[in-house]
Amino acid sequence: MSTKLTPLISPEELLKLKDNSDFILIDARAGINAEENYKNEHLKSARYIDLNKDLASVETDPANGGRHPLPSFEKFSGVLSKLGISPLSHVIIYDDKNGSNAAARFWWMLRAIGHEKVQVLNGGLQAAIKTGYPISSETEIFDVTENYPISEWKLLLANIEEVEKARNNDQNIVIDVRDKNRFDGLTEPLDLIAGHIPGAINVPFSENLNEDGFYKTAEELSKKYGKILENTKPENVIVHCGSGVTACHTLLAMDYAGIEIPKLYIGSWSEWSRNDREMATKKIE
Repeated sequence: MSTKLTPLISPEELLKLKDNSDFILIDARAGINAEENYKNEHLKSARYIDLNKDLASVETDPANGGRHPLPSFEKFSGVLSKLGISPLSHVIIYDDKNGSNAAARFWWMLRAIGHEKVQVLNGGLQAAIKTGYPISSETEIFDVTENYPISEWKLLLANIEEVEKARNNDQNIVIDVRDKNRFDGLTEPLDLIAGHIPGAINVPFSENLNEDGFYKTAEELSKKYGKILENTKPENVIVHCGSGVTACHTLLAMDYAGIEIPKLYIGSWSEWSRNDREMATKKIE
């Protein structure tokens, strides 16, 4: 039976494990040239996972599920098998964005299928290298496993209809974790329309980190989100971002703080902005 671990592991703790074969290290860097960068240099023994190909089904219309909708259970099961991950595996994930990109997304997805032995590397790739964790450019060889049994997403999810109801209900809180300029509609580098879901509040995911790029302490995060949520039930809290990726950084922060993980709106702004015709018309005018 798997054992739940704290969602974060420090670079120093990872370094102590480097000669231990009982964990699986995953490089979840995303963006242009991410896989090439992995091949050129990665933490020794790390296996690569692709945000677009492995952690999402991006071939769908962004208006129906956003830019990074969840993959099917069958596809995700195959991905885990390909990576050699079984239900008992201890999985440690890193990226180069302080865990705010695909590392947190993969963490959430594993937790959502009931996998408890999963952690994100606090500080990410850069912190591990600075701590002295060995790097490699070699092709990593490992065994695949049988398909991972997946039957449901066990963590809370919200769809666009639920968000519409929640934003008009005083008993609900809709949290947008994008940076303030995107929330305020001053800039929009990824989606067609700038702005935010009416009624949402802005709590940038970057506020989960200290000045050195590490997560703030569990106590600091507990105080911060405890004040924001004010005893609101987890099922009445919806967290989103641009496409359901960096929102997971805040969900991890909440879990680290001892707060029950609330709902994730996977479609996020990328879906909402393509369905809100009234907002689109105002923007065009």
